[in-house]
Amino acid sequence: MNQIEDKGAQYLGEALQKNTKLTRLELSWNKIGAQGAQYLSEALQKNTKLTRLDLSWNKIGAQGAQYLSEALQKNTILTTLHLSDNDIGDKGAQYVGEALQKNAILTKLNVRGNDIGDKGAQYLGEALQKNTILTELNVFENDIGDKGAQYLGEALQKNTKLTELGLSSNQIGDKGAQYLSEALQKNTILTELNVGNNQIGDKGAQYLGEALQKNTVR
Repeated sequence: MNQIEDKGAQYLGEALQKNTKLTRLELSWNKIGAQGAQYLSEALQKNTKLTRLDLSWNKIGAQGAQYLSEALQKNTILTTLHLSDNDIGDKGAQYVGEALQKNAILTKLNVRGNDIGDKGAQYLGEALQKNTILTELNVFENDIGDKGAQYLGEALQKNTKLTELGLSSNQIGDKGAQYLSEALQKNTILTELNVGNNQIGDKGAQYLGEALQKNTVR
């Protein structure tokens, strides 16, 4: 674990604005807050090489997510963004969702462990109905319940690009499994769905089983 804080992020951000070689930057397990996220976001708007940024286990919060969202709406290079465990909450998920509706390059997004809840799942679901680029979304450990599963299920019925959706370690029960199963019966793109460690019982398993019999992913 390093001890990079906002000031360190500022130095790195300034370097990224000029660097034309670095393609991958791992900054997980530091102490970067919203201000640091702002510095890095400013860099992303100018950098023409970085394709992967990992900010997992920092403390950027919703404000930091907003800065990154603004950058993503302009950046045409970054394809992978990890924001696990940054306490962005549902408001941060809203900002990220707004970015997904406009970004035309990001393919992998990880927002695991951010307590986005059902409301955050709604924002991401709405974004997925419009996004035609993202292929992998990880929302593990986000306190998403049946309602959130409904929003994401509705998105899966319309989304034509997402191939992997991680929903492990949430609060999804049988009703949520039903929503997801209804989506799977119509979706022809998704190849990987992780719903481990939720609250799905035998009835939910029945719904998912029925969906798998009808799912026609090519």
